[in-house]
Amino acid sequence: RRGDIEAGLVSRIERLGARLGNLLPEPRAPAPVHGDAWFGNILTHGDTIAAYIDPALYCASPEIELAYVTMHGTFGRSFFEAYAANAVIEPGFFEDRLDILNIYPNLVHVILCGPSYIAPIERVLDRLGV
Repeated sequence: RRGDIEAGLVSRIERLGARLGNLLPEPRAPAPVHGDAWFGNILTHGDTIAAYIDPALYCASPEIELAYVTMHGTFGRSFFEAYAANAVIEPGFFEDRLDILNIYPNLVHVILCGPSYIAPIERVLDRLGV
């Protein structure tokens, strides 16, 4: 529903799209991702994750999932430390790619939840000079 998003923002996102090849590397190994991993879809028992529910499963760069879990503060620093102890988080993820990767889910949230999700998109575009 492109009409829900201001034309100026659409134009900026299109300009960013033209630069993505320089900003996001090809993933080393695409992998299945949950696609909607936020605290509402993660069941816990004490401090243990018991199950993930309501998947929107697809194959992608694992960084997409890592970025998504930051949108709602689903996992904190200890999660990322444990993740990094078991898998590589490529340099520049937190500094450069995390916010870019969250543009798409923020756009989905604009349509589903309203315009409050536009501000994080605009901040990323401003930072990138788009």
